Amino acid sequence: MHTARWLGLVVVYSLTACAAGPSSPVQTAAVETVSAAMTAIGPAPTTEPPPDAAAPTTEPALPAPTPVLNVAVLPEASSYAWSLAIDGFDRPLDLQPTADGRLFVVEQAGRIWEVNDGQRLDPPFLDIRRQVGLEGNEQGLLGLAFHPHFAENGRLYVNYTDLDGDTIVARFSTSPESGRADPDSEAVLLKIDQPYANHNGGGLAFGPDGYLYIGTGDGGSGGDPLGNGQSLNTLLGKLLRLDVEGAEPYGIPSDNPFAGSGEVYPEIWAFGLRNPWRFTFDPASGDLYIGDVGQGSWEEINFQPSVSSGGENYGWSVREGLHPYAGDPVAGMVDPIAEYGHDQGCSVTGGVVVRDPALPEWNGVYLYGDYCSGRVWGLLPGEAATWQNQLLFDTDFNITAFGQDASGAVYLLDQRGGVYRLIALN
Repeated sequence: MHTARWLGLVVVYSLTACAAGPSSPVQTAAVETVSAAMTAIGPAPTTEPPPDAAAPTTEPALPAPTPVLNVAVLPEASSYAWSLAIDGFDRPLDLQPTADGRLFVVEQAGRIWEVNDGQRLDPPFLDIRRQVGLEGNEQGLLGLAFHPHFAENGRLYVNYTDLDGDTIVARFSTSPESGRADPDSEAVLLKIDQPYANHNGGGLAFGPDGYLYIGTGDGGSGGDPLGNGQSLNTLLGKLLRLDVEGAEPYGIPSDNPFAGSGEVYPEIWAFGLRNPWRFTFDPASGDLYIGDVGQGSWEEINFQPSVSSGGENYGWSVREGLHPYAGDPVAGMVDPIAEYGHDQGCSVTGGVVVRDPALPEWNGVYLYGDYCSGRVWGLLPGEAATWQNQLLFDTDFNITAFGQDASGAVYLLDQRGGVYRLIALN
């Protein structure tokens, strides 16, 4: 059994990138305490922090997408629009479906709402505002994931900052009587101390393998002053992978890249990330796309094919995007598949891969946007690990997230309160 850990590290999603400042269970057993231009890119821990471990240095092959049926070219965006689906939310920043067709919107202050036919259903599905810290712009209730068997077990997982500003990843259960999540059912999986009020990551998703993936930022401030992105002695600046079925509060998948090493936190799946605010799995291929918020100059999209065995180093803070940032070069860093400069925006919002039967012209297009500029780009995999990358929409939204419902319909969330659906104009 792998017991819960209270990590002595001090991870808000980055609404703005920064140059030198802010950018965006409890189990019943004992708990351990341990402290420009847009560019397409082509071809068992103990209670003490483990000793510093060297990162893998094998030079990776350029990541290639999993072969699936995609469109050949990006669609003509002028034939499509973002149509208001539902309005009136207070800083919405996540949208998640359940497999049985329900749809939910997350508000930053700590509420989750079920929506149906353009209506918000009262009362909230979950309200944890009393325990969510929101002093910083990037703090709050930041992510939601429903268990793949939610219809049977009623379990959901959230990522939030508590009243001390620290990251909590917790499980809640749905009450059979009310059909809503019980706020008193919380079981904390992880608590990660945050050294600063920004770069908390926040994304959660169950992968095709059934494991829970968690995005954590580098701990904040600016320039990664604690060196967390490249360190394997911290859970900050990482993508984590947990087995929430194998043990309480969670187990370590045996094929995690650092499982059993005794020198590295075994929860780590990938590292070298600054603030992976939003990541997504392609529902058709299982490929993983990560939007990583940049520092002062470059925003990036990282990619992991479904055949990956994990352990990728995406480069922060040795580099920002493809550009040197701090420290000596490190062998084996995986290039982003796209980047854009701060003449195009200031804070990337990772998106979704379109698999909407109502929009066949978009099949396989990865949509992502920028919080500050409202621009929306499309990425489409080509041959030999090449990518088409194109600006598709120039909106006035403050884009906090993209999402999909159970049918595959694609949504965009505007921080000012609206949820918009991608539709064809004719």
